[in-house]
Amino acid sequence: MQNYYHWGIIGTGDIAHQFARNFESSQSSILGVAARNFEKTKAFAEEYGLPSAYETVEELLDNPQIDMVYIAVPNNIHHYYITKSLQKGKHVLCEKAITMTSEELREETALAKENNLVLQEAMTIFSMPLYQKLKEIADSGELGQLKMIQAPFGSYKEPDPTNRFFNPDLAGGALLDIGTYAVSFARFFLSSAPTVLFSEMVPFETGVDEESITILKNEHNELASVNLSFQAKMPKKGIVAYEKGYMTINEYPRADQAEITYRTGETQTIEAGQTKDALNYEVQNMIQTIEGERNNTLPLTTDVIQILDEMRGFWES
Repeated sequence: MQNYYHWGIIGTGDIAHQFARNFESSQSSILGVAARNFEKTKAFAEEYGLPSAYETVEELLDNPQIDMVYIAVPNNIHHYYITKSLQKGKHVLCEKAITMTSEELREETALAKENNLVLQEAMTIFSMPLYQKLKEIADSGELGQLKMIQAPFGSYKEPDPTNRFFNPDLAGGALLDIGTYAVSFARFFLSSAPTVLFSEMVPFETGVDEESITILKNEHNELASVNLSFQAKMPKKGIVAYEKGYMTINEYPRADQAEITYRTGETQTIEAGQTKDALNYEVQNMIQTIEGERNNTLPLTTDVIQILDEMRGFWES
């Protein structure tokens, strides 16, 4: 007999709306929402037909019927709400970047383990069915040894210093917003955790990173380049190059299709899942992890946050 779970949502921003609007799960439902602005909270609950709108996050976390929370608030307060949720005995799925530093994540990981709870980052790349299929192909050895990965991500944001994208007080900058996708893409395919060989950043006027170039390398001599920009649109086209061919994944954060080009010139299209269900795959992944049917993706996330720390170390030196 399958267990049934109730979600609580913390936050009412754009990604929280996506989560609620597209939510579909046979093993769980959304019980309520909480945010700082109660008027927005009530409007959110009404829009999506949720049973409860809580005046405070504390009230949501005190509800024993809520088994897990989806945290969709600005990066700078992820650590606070993750800690509060774990202390209240809730499983946690938190939007990326899950934390601002590795130290924060180590504290949260220890707390989750202590309370026998599942903590995961809402990273679509780790949940999309396409990536599981591509990893199976890579692990089969038919493409030979992994050599190099290219992970660009460029997004044009209006250069407004008051916007959260450029506000240092809200953990702004390309790294924590879009960089986590690019680094997660690279880490997913790399055979082991890499270190940062080089990273260079150009700051916005507020001091946050506007664009950067980074080179990663692991013990297997696999290389990856991560190129980010908040002031130049770039195609989200990830390339994973092996000895006998390469994978091309367009729109890689929520991809449902990839193409393999072999050394011979032959091509093969790989399809799995659907882009529109990206957030529901995260829900499914979370439940399967709680049920012990799937490995927690937190170790991959831990490597990613460590890489982000190392990148900032280059920028500050």
